[in-house]
Amino acid sequence: MASISSAFSLSLALFLGFSSTVLHLTEAQQLVQGLSWSFYDSSCPRLESIVRKQLQEVFKDDIGQAAGLLRLHFHDCFVQGCDASVLLAGSASGPGEQEAPPNLTLRARAFRIIDDLRRRVHRRCGRVVSCADIAAIAARDAVFLSGGPDYDVPLGRKDGLNFATRNATLANLPSPTSNTSALLTSLAAKNFDPTDIVSLSGGHTIGLSHCTSFTNRLYPTQDPTMGKTFANNLKANCPTANSTNTTVLDIRSPNVFDNRYYVNLMNRQGLFTSDQDLYTDRRTRSIVTSFAINQTLFFEKFAIAMIKMSQLSVLTGRQGEIRANCSVRNSDNLSLSSVVGEEEGSWSAF
Repeated sequence: MASISSAFSLSLALFLGFSSTVLHLTEAQQLVQGLSWSFYDSSCPRLESIVRKQLQEVFKDDIGQAAGLLRLHFHDCFVQGCDASVLLAGSASGPGEQEAPPNLTLRARAFRIIDDLRRRVHRRCGRVVSCADIAAIAARDAVFLSGGPDYDVPLGRKDGLNFATRNATLANLPSPTSNTSALLTSLAAKNFDPTDIVSLSGGHTIGLSHCTSFTNRLYPTQDPTMGKTFANNLKANCPTANSTNTTVLDIRSPNVFDNRYYVNLMNRQGLFTSDQDLYTDRRTRSIVTSFAINQTLFFEKFAIAMIKMSQLSVLTGRQGEIRANCSVRNSDNLSLSSVVGEEEGSWSAF
């Protein structure tokens, strides 16, 4: 418990230090039609303060949940767009995205945190804010409250009516065993350039990994791009290729969102193939180096890439819905009352 408290204290100190600095990137970012920087200014003006205040309490208890919320947003947006489809539980039509292999290690509490935030927001404003927007705000606050940049988030997403298939989920979430060529090819299809990809990879500056995501680099032979001491320490924690243990993604500052991830790569201490190969590959090596020596630059580029990612294939206007429960489509939600139905009308004109 002491280690959690000290980690949060460090993150809180960083939060206080950055609290007056917001990266205003609104003029540099082109928004998808239907999204706005001021979408809820009239219908739910306290939205972002409600989310941030509650997440401060969550992270005070467990700063590790910041990484869980950030990863949840990534896994939502990369598959079928930022429509909160990853939050949907499976149904008679088949298993949900949560049951696809890449999502089995998403933190269970992250799903509960999002729906708790949804309850708090809807209690204050009515059913006018989507789960997809709450997930996007929560990801931003997870970054900021663990020491990273603060930035504006465009809002106005609607929640999807369907979840992606297992095959679609597998096809759209890059594997930790992917090399840089695979990443560049896969994510170019989503309009990400090399700087975006290296920036978004910096999300691995916080969080945990299961051993099975990287033991291919340890067994049967060690990946030569991995530092020997680093590899030996990992073997001690992951003694077999199928070990069920976990380890931190960033050995220097695992609970603080900073640029140390890139310092790790320069020292051959990247955990995944998809991490370390960013420094090995000449096409992305200079970007890694620039972020390792300039945290301000990394923060700016990360925020730009996150805003771009948060607009992937979004539903807006009359598309989708605003769920009354983030894990259930409204058509399947038997608890919806006529009162909630009346509240729904207040957002249909947007």
